[in-house]
Amino acid sequence: MKKLFLFFWILLGIVTTSVYSQEKIKFGAALSLTGKLAKEGNLVKNGYELWKEVVNKKGGINIGGKKYLVEIIYYDDESDPNRAAKLIEKLITEDKVKLILGPYGSDSVFSTSAITEKYGALMVQGGAAANKLYTRGFKNLFGIYTVASEYMADALSYLKDKNPKPSKIAIIYSNDLFSTQVAQGAKETAQKLGYNVVAYQDYPKGTQDLSTVIVQLKEKNPDIIIGSGHFQDSVVIVKQSKDYKINPKAFVFSVGPTLPDFIDSLKRDAEYIIGTAQWTKNLKYKDPVFGSNAEFVKLYQQKYKEDPNYHSAGGAAAAVVFQRAIEKAGTFTDIQKIREALANFNEETLFGKIRFDSTGKVIQKGMAIIQIINGKHVTVYPESAAEGKLIYPKPDWK
Repeated sequence: MKKLFLFFWILLGIVTTSVYSQEKIKFGAALSLTGKLAKEGNLVKNGYELWKEVVNKKGGINIGGKKYLVEIIYYDDESDPNRAAKLIEKLITEDKVKLILGPYGSDSVFSTSAITEKYGALMVQGGAAANKLYTRGFKNLFGIYTVASEYMADALSYLKDKNPKPSKIAIIYSNDLFSTQVAQGAKETAQKLGYNVVAYQDYPKGTQDLSTVIVQLKEKNPDIIIGSGHFQDSVVIVKQSKDYKINPKAFVFSVGPTLPDFIDSLKRDAEYIIGTAQWTKNLKYKDPVFGSNAEFVKLYQQKYKEDPNYHSAGGAAAAVVFQRAIEKAGTFTDIQKIREALANFNEETLFGKIRFDSTGKVIQKGMAIIQIINGKHVTVYPESAAEGKLIYPKPDWK
């Protein structure tokens, strides 16, 4: 019995030692875990963590028949792009990590990608969409978000022939990098499609009172109001639009309606609001790590007890793309080979078919459209993923 007991402990020790001694691939991330973008930043982290858990349960990332566990080193950038850049520099120079998972927000990706480029590190990001990210000639930044200038293209095309036909459009936007570029793209697209842009107005980033802008909008009587900003902005616009009894045929927001907190904050006033989304849970994609988008949704619900948002899906998908590029390159240390694998990437993921142009920008991915109906997020476009029909025009406030 003693010999059997001793054998058992020796065997357990061998197995335990084998697990803990398995080599790891280290990734790094500076995320907005606190501060004004903490909601979105933590959702991105959820995506990273679920990806890591699934990969490690399968034994790790497979490189030439050998598997490596995933480790992610996180730092909190406190929603400050300058702090984010310093933390990425710390990750690269002190922690010796050259595989960087992107932060949330275009301003932070803009600042941190300059650091990865400087030090020859790689970044794959699923949390920022500004066009300006891809105009600097960088070779080591890859992003899976449809860029800001194309954010409203699908929504404007989708709405243009609805009955009654909308003609007048108003665009209001926060004066941050991402929101400005969404607004510029929306204006250009609207004009190409024959809309009459009756208002094009920015407002200070982070403002909590938009009454002056809302009063000006009411005078224009637009058919469609497009809000380009972030979560808190969209909540303020809806509340104050109701207060001033503005009743367009449609409200469309770049960020906000897709978040569960939007419905929680606005209750019945969230009804019929439209949101553009990089991703929805109903998209019918396969995925090389999760198996499918549907399986990703299932695992996310089991882990976090809520439905995933596109922020979390973007984080997970960015990590999947990074993983597959490493596996195709056959190395996690040769940055040049991994970069080449990313540049030639052409694979379906839970986020859609991912391919990059020469600047590292994703191409031809498109956007989904959701509407809040009966307190739920309902995918209305694309038709292949639609759960219900768009309610248009939006009923007047009650």
